[in-house]
Amino acid sequence: MASVTAINSDQTESIRPDRSELLMPAGNLEKLKMAVLYGADAIYMGTPDMSLRTKSQMSLDDVVEGIEFAHAHGKRVYLTLNLFSHNKDIDKLPQYVETVRKVKPDGLIVADPGVFMFVKSQAPELELHVSTQANVCSWQSVKFWEMQGAKLVVMGREVSYKELAEVREKCPDIKLEAFVHGSMCMTYSGRCLLSNFMAERGANQGSCANSCRWKYKVHMKLRDGTVRELKLSEENMELFDFFLEEEQRPGELMQITEDERGSYILNSRDLCIMPKLSDYLSIGVDSLKVEGRGKSPYYVALVARAYRMAIDDWYEDRDNWDPEAYMEELATVPNRGYTLAFHDGRLTNYAHGYEETSTFAEWEFAGMVSEVRDDAFIVDVKNRLEAGDVIELVSPYLRSPIPIRLYEFEDAKNGKIQTIVNPGTKPQVRIPFSLFDHEDPEMLRQHVPVMTVLRKERALTPAQWERLKHDSEAHDLELGRGDEGLYERKNVKLQAAMDADQTKRSTKSPRLGTEGCCGRGCNGCTMFWYDDKYEKARALLAKSEQGKLLTKQQAKQEVIKKVS
Repeated sequence: MASVTAINSDQTESIRPDRSELLMPAGNLEKLKMAVLYGADAIYMGTPDMSLRTKSQMSLDDVVEGIEFAHAHGKRVYLTLNLFSHNKDIDKLPQYVETVRKVKPDGLIVADPGVFMFVKSQAPELELHVSTQANVCSWQSVKFWEMQGAKLVVMGREVSYKELAEVREKCPDIKLEAFVHGSMCMTYSGRCLLSNFMAERGANQGSCANSCRWKYKVHMKLRDGTVRELKLSEENMELFDFFLEEEQRPGELMQITEDERGSYILNSRDLCIMPKLSDYLSIGVDSLKVEGRGKSPYYVALVARAYRMAIDDWYEDRDNWDPEAYMEELATVPNRGYTLAFHDGRLTNYAHGYEETSTFAEWEFAGMVSEVRDDAFIVDVKNRLEAGDVIELVSPYLRSPIPIRLYEFEDAKNGKIQTIVNPGTKPQVRIPFSLFDHEDPEMLRQHVPVMTVLRKERALTPAQWERLKHDSEAHDLELGRGDEGLYERKNVKLQAAMDADQTKRSTKSPRLGTEGCCGRGCNGCTMFWYDDKYEKARALLAKSEQGKLLTKQQAKQEVIKKVS
């Protein structure tokens, strides 16, 4: 995957890059290396003491190693110093800034004007970036920070595309950064005190308790002063509707949903600008930022991969660029449902999840390649594997994943054969190259490096499947192609499935366990390669290029022909 032109951090003048950079998060050293491998142009990270991620797993040694690793691969690293300082924090600043000068990052992300002033005076060689926590939402504010010496400004998440385009036009000489993907705080740019109030944990000092995503119940206060929980049942449910009314908008009632599980009034879906990414690229947003320093290596890898391909493809052929293929990839990453948020200016109800807050997808992290031997991959198992599972090796160097169906798993340490592998004991399995029907060993060694992510379909409950359908329709409505009636019907189905609380799980493809076959020609699938039913499908696959499977439509057509 091609990377964009690097910015020379030794130069003091701001130089805008020729292409937008992909900026990925790194909560630890492993995630930093994963981001580099899967196509990030730059990585941002912090240490627990002075950034807005007190749960950061980065030690000073990790920061040093991470920056050296990134620079060796031609990537940039930005450190975060974006807390809002209290008096107790000021004494720490001199030592912290001196440490930052030694590790030589490509930029320092700052929110507090006092901290900005201190760093500028004590370390003028450091490139200063203004954090989204500074709530920069206008070209006038960008001009202000540019005059103070900032080289890059991260725009607030509440800035619309129209506003962003105007900022770009009026501020052509400073780098602009915008969030394109990830979880969203309900205060958007993060200036929140809800966590302080509910849990005595300061969100602006990096200890957010995510109080906005908690479950809340409705209570009644009787006139005698007693307080009772309002318990809803089939008998009284239809007697109540629940609304919020803001005092400056009398009569504008915003309905909230309350049931026995609670209410979710502050739960934003996850930001995903991919369908409108061409807008950002066309006006020259210099840095496209992905949220998620606390997310998994799986998230970092697959989100970076999707945006890397999308960005490169846009620059290659912007007239024929289409986001759908990349959206399919992002659908394999756990999420709360995707939203364009403030892209069009107004935030709609479709940007919120009123039903529940869990994060999941129909795919999950199966494992990661920890070693590439002459004849096999050694894989660290991350989730339960069962005989018959189809595993996809998602290479950072290939457009299409490499699927393989495994009927048994060889313990890499003792050679023992198992049909089920649980992740709790940090097991490793050996996957021999001889099991691959399409790819030769040399191709596998070259294109599936250490740290390659493996994924597999996840078995979901009926309620989870309905949630995904509901999320998809909400996203379609934001894009102007959905159906309001269908959205409401899917909402009813989702509520019914949640009320039924069924625990039986199923996958999307008919290939859980050793039964069933998708008919596309996965490596190692005995049903496809030996059953007469798939004879014509095998013949069609033989004409395809190496490593390319049949499409679902092709597979279905060939099987139907054979059966008929």
